[in-house]
Amino acid sequence: MRLVLADGTELTGTPFGALREAAGEVIFNTGVTGYVETLTDPSYRGQILVLTYPLQGNYGVPEGPFESKRIQVQGLVVTRYSDTPSHHASRRSLGEWLRAEGVPAIEGIDTRSLTRRLREHGTMPGRLIQSGVEPIESIDMKNVVSLVAPTETVHYAGGEIRILVIDTGAKENIIQSLLIRGATVIRAPFHAAWERHLDEVDGVQLTNGPGDPADLMPLIERLRIVLQRNLPVFGICLGHQLLAHAAGGTTYKLPYGHRSLNQPVMDLATRRAYVTSQNHGYAVDERSLPSEWQRWFVNLNDGTNEGLRHQYRPLRSVQFHPEAAPGPQDTSYLFDEFLQMVGEMRNARHAEARRPRRPFVAT
Repeated sequence: MRLVLADGTELTGTPFGALREAAGEVIFNTGVTGYVETLTDPSYRGQILVLTYPLQGNYGVPEGPFESKRIQVQGLVVTRYSDTPSHHASRRSLGEWLRAEGVPAIEGIDTRSLTRRLREHGTMPGRLIQSGVEPIESIDMKNVVSLVAPTETVHYAGGEIRILVIDTGAKENIIQSLLIRGATVIRAPFHAAWERHLDEVDGVQLTNGPGDPADLMPLIERLRIVLQRNLPVFGICLGHQLLAHAAGGTTYKLPYGHRSLNQPVMDLATRRAYVTSQNHGYAVDERSLPSEWQRWFVNLNDGTNEGLRHQYRPLRSVQFHPEAAPGPQDTSYLFDEFLQMVGEMRNARHAEARRPRRPFVAT
């Protein structure tokens, strides 16, 4: 099997996944562990994933749960694959899982050298080519979110606080992070008529997902309806970028993105630094935003924007993943802060509704 990049680079290795071809943007992730969560992250749909850590598959694949119902990557590239997992929770090997889901993979590639090339020249299209199999076309990345969003609205029972999740390819741990904190969740596909739920919820969660946020202008226009209401909003990853667009800002493509478990960010209000899990290829141009939007977090590696919050209204978002599956979980407290804000505003609304009104007396 060969990996062929758009610039003509060809690398030959040994297949260990499904015997088929793949096409997509070639990107890299530097995480040491977490290939199960990474492979099932919907934000990777349409991409060929290069894992820089030299050994993969050594702890196999557990029963679940995963970050979605399927492997999302187009293909996988590793240096060395282990087909003898030793972890007690393993139920099958990584190769068996890839073959069962029809995802090709290649080992024997110097992934660190390949990553240096991608860092120098930027992410680029590529193909995994296998002799004797039918060629496959790339996914249309302009419509890729439609491939990872759920097909129908799902209700998860919880407590009094009700959160509407507008799903553009949400990782399952975002939902779990809300549920374990006692929220009731209404999970609606981004293309559904989720506006009908705005009167019955106390807050809105925007999620991660694949592709260029600028390709989702119809959704961005609809999100401006949410911004006109006094509902708390919390965006994550793509949701951060969509919130910025809805506020009047813009985004731009990063040379090779942020995809790792050790991205350092700083909270500009407290000057405290955190290590975060990230997976994105675009960033918010904070200079394009109206003056009432404040920088919240910044990336300590390259200075890019990692978070926004409105100066007066309950609107905030982060570029990284506070649900962190795989970890680190340094910023999971942001879910606590979001739900606390939602609860306080809910209580204030209910108190206002119960306040007796003085009868009007004409003078």
